[in-house]
Amino acid sequence: MFVERVLPAAREKLVMIADDAPLIEAAKLLGAGTDLVVICSPTGVLAGVITKTDVVSQISHCQGTICATAASLVMTRDVVVCRPGDGLNDVWSQMKEHGLKNVPITDDEARPIGVLNARVALQALLHESEDEELLLRDYVMGIGYR
Repeated sequence: MFVERVLPAAREKLVMIADDAPLIEAAKLLGAGTDLVVICSPTGVLAGVITKTDVVSQISHCQGTICATAASLVMTRDVVVCRPGDGLNDVWSQMKEHGLKNVPITDDEARPIGVLNARVALQALLHESEDEELLLRDYVMGIGYR
């Protein structure tokens, strides 16, 4: 199974802002139930990501009542990404290895097209496993092979 199979659900999870946007904009998006904000360069290429942990870490360094830090100064730049043609099992292994709940999906030009959530990935892998089990059971029992 490939990542492209879960792309419709992943597109719904994609939330992007420009790299020069203020961090407060990312914080508002994260507060609205988003787990990951994808930061894009002016050309639309993935530049990094911001999580709630990044925002909380930065707020502890703010002085006074206003924190006007740009999102690009706080974002994680070394991002694990996947592409629609990647195997979902392989991406799941990377997510486990790095302890990630979400992974951006990019096209061949590194433009974000979705965010793969661990729950969505696991559900897809479970359905695939169940389908394989049913096919194997039918094969062993000779159902449909007369």
